[in-house]
Formats: sequence, C-alpha cells, structure tokens
Amino acid sequence: MAEKLTMDRAKELLAATTTEDHLFEHAANVSACMGAMAKHFGADEAYWRAVGWLHDYDFEQFPDEHLQHTEEPLRAAGVDEESIRAILAHGWGLCTDVEPVTGLEKSLYTVDELSGLVAATAKMHPDGIRGLAARSVKKKFKDKRFAAKIDREVIQKGCDLLGMDLGDVIAICIEGMAAM
Repeated sequence: MAEKLTMDRAKELLAATTTEDHLFEHAANVSACMGAMAKHFGADEAYWRAVGWLHDYDFEQFPDEHLQHTEEPLRAAGVDEESIRAILAHGWGLCTDVEPVTGLEKSLYTVDELSGLVAATAKMHPDGIRGLAARSVKKKFKDKRFAAKIDREVIQKGCDLLGMDLGDVIAICIEGMAAM
C-alpha cells in the first residue's frame, strides 16, 4: 500500500518533470494555499501542502495534455490513491472528468486558479502579499482584463462546491501565501 504523500516526495517527483521557475513558484503558492485551507478545515496541513506542490506534475512536459500523463507515473512512483485522485480532480471540466468530492479535492480545484489571481494582485500591491486585503483581490476578480487567463468561473464554482464565500477563500489563501 502506498504511503501518504510527503512534501519531500512531492518536491522530488515534481523536480523530475519540471524545470521552469514560474511553475515552481506556482507550486509553492498552491501548496501554501492548500496548507491554509487544511488549517481552516482542521485537516492535515503537511499532507494538503504536499498535494498542492505536486498538482501540476505533468504540466511542463504535456501542457496540451495536462493530467493525461499523471495517474500511472504517480501510481508507479508509489503515490497514494487519495493524492492522485485530488490531483486529477483539480482539472475537472477542463481536462479530466474527475469531479472533486472531498474537501481536499474541492480546495485544490479552487485554489489552483485563485492562487494565481492572489499572486498577480500582490505584485501590483505596494506591500506585496503582506498588506494585501481580500477586497483588493475581489476587485481584481471582477476585472476580467486583469490576469485575463485566470478562469474566474472555476474559482467561483470551487467556492460554491466548498460552500464558502469567495472573500473568505481569498482571505485564507492570502494568509497562507503571506506565511511563506
């Protein structure tokens, strides 16, 4: 039986398929958000962080076939089924049909895109992530021209799946990213 994913193992696996700095920055941001979401839900922060770190395992090598080259290699590497399913579920409706059903899966689905919006907003803010307010990110969320590639529908759908207000999820992500 596979052991629960650890951060060391997640970093090792992602490093085997990824070289681009911006993808590691994204992995770190998603990981930080996932840790904060786990804390919010009273779940295993270290584990959720590890899943967040590894979520784009095949993206650099197969950007047009994202998540189609993930399941078998991760299973062969001894990654647990819960982690694999969560990683696949973050592409629900985009590149997989794995619907997020657990808190872990719904959180990863939501914060993948949201972390990008928070990071982009922080770059525009004089104090960066540290002084960033959720309302500033919500304002940018409404401006479809700002960080235009970020899928706002996915973020809102994720918040709805979680049964949470967008502003609350943004605040949790800011808290997680500010602690990095």
